[in-house]
Amino acid sequence: MRRAAAVALAVAGAAGATDASECRLALALAIDVSSSVDAAEDRLQRNGLAAALIAPEVRRAFFATDLPVALAIYEWSGRYNQEIILDWRLITDQNALLDAARRVGQSTRSHNAFPTAIGYALGYGAGLLSRAPQCLFRTLDMAGDGVNNEGFGPAAAYAEFPFDGVTVNGLVVNAGEYEAEVALIDYYRDEILRGPGAFLEIASGFDDYERAMRRKLERELDVPSLGALSGPNEAG
Repeated sequence: MRRAAAVALAVAGAAGATDASECRLALALAIDVSSSVDAAEDRLQRNGLAAALIAPEVRRAFFATDLPVALAIYEWSGRYNQEIILDWRLITDQNALLDAARRVGQSTRSHNAFPTAIGYALGYGAGLLSRAPQCLFRTLDMAGDGVNNEGFGPAAAYAEFPFDGVTVNGLVVNAGEYEAEVALIDYYRDEILRGPGAFLEIASGFDDYERAMRRKLERELDVPSLGALSGPNEAG
C-alpha cells in the first residue's frame, strides 16, 4: 500500500506540472543486429525481449498508474542500418502490451553483415524520441554486445543530437571470456549511460538476455525512479 501511494503521488506531482502529457514515459528500446550477433543470438534477444515485456513484474510496472507508457523498438547495426520493429504505441492495456510483445517475437532482422555504429544508433534514437507522444519523461535503452567500430562515437552523438531531458540506459551482452568483452562493461558505463539515474544491466551472454531485459524494464518503468531529478550513473 505504501508503495502504491508513493507511485500515485510521484505521477500526480509530475502530471500537475505538465497537464498536456499523454503518458508518463516515452521508452525507446534499441537492439543490436550487427555482424557480431549471429542468427541464434538474434533469436534469443528477440524472444527474450518479447518474454520480458509480458513477464508479471513488468506488466505490473507498465500499469502501475493511470498514465500509460509510450513504447517504440528499433534495431541497429551500421551507419545507415536502423529499422523500426515497433513504432510509437501507447500501452494503454494488456492487449496493447501483448501485441507489442508479439510483434517483437515475430520480427526478423533486417541486416546481418554490418558493423557496430553506436553513435549513429544513438542519433537515430534521439530522432525517434523527438517524435514520441508528449510524455513526462523520455528514456533510450541501448542494448549491444560490442563497442563502436564505425563512424562517430557516443560523445559526438550526445554533442550533436537532441538529448536534453533524455536518460540513456544500457544493457551489455557480455560473454566475459576475453579481456575486450570484460572491458565492454566499462565502455557502456563510461560512454553510453547519460542522464539522472541512468543505469546499466549486464547479461551473461544471450542466454541471459531475457532475465537482464526483464530486470531493466522493471527498473525503467518504476515511477519513483522516473521522478528522480538527480543522481549518479550506476551499474548493477
